[in-house]
Amino acid sequence: MSFPLLTATAALPALGAVATAAVPAARRTAAKWLALLVSVGTLVLAAIQLVRFEPGGARYQLTESHAWIKDFGVRYELGVDGIGVALIGLTALLIPFIIAAGWHDADPLETHSSRWRPTQGFFALILAVEAMVVLSFEATDVFLFYILFEAMLIPMYFLIGGFGDRAHAQGDEAAATQRSYAAVKFLLYNLVGGLIMLAAVIGLYVVAGSFSLNEIAAARASGSLHMATNTERLLFLGFFFAFAVKAPLWPLHTWLPNAMGEATAPVAVLITAVVDKVGTFAMLRFCLQLFPEASKWATPVIVVLAVISIIYGALLAVGQRDIKRLVAYASISHFGFIVMGIFAMTSQGQSGATLYMVNHGISTAALMLVAGFLISRRGSRLISDYGGVQKVAPVLAGTFLIGGLATLSLPGLAPFVSEFLVLVGTFSRYPVAGVVATLGIVLAALYVLVLYQRTMTGPVKAEVQGMPDLKVRELLVVAPLIALLIFLGVYPKPLTDIVNPAVRHTMSDVHKKDPNPAVEAAK
Repeated sequence: MSFPLLTATAALPALGAVATAAVPAARRTAAKWLALLVSVGTLVLAAIQLVRFEPGGARYQLTESHAWIKDFGVRYELGVDGIGVALIGLTALLIPFIIAAGWHDADPLETHSSRWRPTQGFFALILAVEAMVVLSFEATDVFLFYILFEAMLIPMYFLIGGFGDRAHAQGDEAAATQRSYAAVKFLLYNLVGGLIMLAAVIGLYVVAGSFSLNEIAAARASGSLHMATNTERLLFLGFFFAFAVKAPLWPLHTWLPNAMGEATAPVAVLITAVVDKVGTFAMLRFCLQLFPEASKWATPVIVVLAVISIIYGALLAVGQRDIKRLVAYASISHFGFIVMGIFAMTSQGQSGATLYMVNHGISTAALMLVAGFLISRRGSRLISDYGGVQKVAPVLAGTFLIGGLATLSLPGLAPFVSEFLVLVGTFSRYPVAGVVATLGIVLAALYVLVLYQRTMTGPVKAEVQGMPDLKVRELLVVAPLIALLIFLGVYPKPLTDIVNPAVRHTMSDVHKKDPNPAVEAAK
């Protein structure tokens, strides 16, 4: 029996979470190093997946399949395509940086306490989230995916509600209330989406007689499975609603600014760069593959919602006074681009959307983590409390600028390639949506450059006069992310080679071909 690489990639952080939580309270540093080593080990396993994956091979590779709940036909069934293996690589890449960036975020203020274990809990929860996200990218059994989709809400709830700025630890009841509100709102929104999806999962089993993605696809291809039009549309809506909440897509987005604003910067990165990608990934893997006709039926409305998300998120980002909430609204705009690319039903759009998932994760991590370093120095999230930072901390300001330029998709940085492909793919089928969406690019330049101008340039405010520059640990967190943004911006081919075959399979699922370019005949 071959080595179960997919299981091992998810099992290592799961076991690491248990081991980290079990470290004695007085050994906080040991817990941090254990969590970091486990995350690096997971990254190694994810890299082995990338090496062993053959882009021109079978659709799902490195597969594993075992009986789980026989009476209900549920199997422990795993497999990765190019999209899944790319997102597993993104997740495994970001977690070590998230852990290193949050090195001191959960240190107890009462060092004499021998029973308080926030440090161990903080890093154990991060590893638990990583395990569930990785396994969700691998699951090809719909019921198994649903369990993971819902289970990851539990550690995320505690990371948002239990850890944040030091105001709560210092007795600031208002801050504690806001954090609890953000955590509960995150949980309720996603639970409602999950419950609707559960009804759709049950309905799918009643219709198809299986939870296996491969079996359902094979039955569709052979003609032995036929869904009534209304049934397929209802099931599609049940799945899509849950994924749109997770993504998040307007108007189901309102939990994200609260969650990112109240969470620590590393946890905010975990939310938007890792966990939320499960929603957009699932649209490609489950909505389009299981319900191709319903996906095409819903496409015009979803494209409109995506365009609204792009413009709405960007406009609200322009008006923000809070740095972290600005990044949150910018992410809503970016997720609009991803959803628009998926449902443009073109190979350029879907390739661009997949690249956008990866590149957005890297760029948002770079920007938010540097913003977190900035906020921890000043103790404020308000943009108006900063000014002239580049004169006292030039390295911090420089990395903040590069992260911001990546966010606005500057040519030469990785997100530009993604955004360009999404817009080209959309314009070829929905030209009006493509044209309107380009306004999001203009607004992105506005909110990023205004943010940089107000925080980093101008006279040095007295409160930032003695602000230290980035330390070695912080540079080790940010520098690789910036290097990767530049590399993938100049040479995205390694990623596109992995993703494009999976996109071709998805286009085949929905029986779509790229539209022929309209060329005016020469006179």
